[in-house]
Amino acid sequence: MNHDTYDNAYIAGILNSVKTIAMIGASPNDVRPSYFVLKYLLAKGFSVFPINPGHAGKEILGRTVYASLADLPQPVDMIDIFRASSAVPGIIDQVLKLDPLPKVVWMQL
Repeated sequence: MNHDTYDNAYIAGILNSVKTIAMIGASPNDVRPSYFVLKYLLAKGFSVFPINPGHAGKEILGRTVYASLADLPQPVDMIDIFRASSAVPGIIDQVLKLDPLPKVVWMQL
């Protein structure tokens, strides 16, 4: 599989298989890409849990912000990462501690 490009059917299959998403790096700043994606996913009916330790306990688009994956109130199907690539190894370490594991880890380009 070519991981540089995915066809629309493959992406649709992923998105159709998930209902709950943890968004790591969600921002309350309405000009940040994570804000737009959070807004879009909520509009499409996904249950999204924003994660940002700097905003934990506050709300973004009416959703409570959590400090970490360990703080989530329920398991999630997908982890959506909006962080620098240098932060990803530590995030994956946190993901691997979840039980059950999410179906998908999605990273932004």
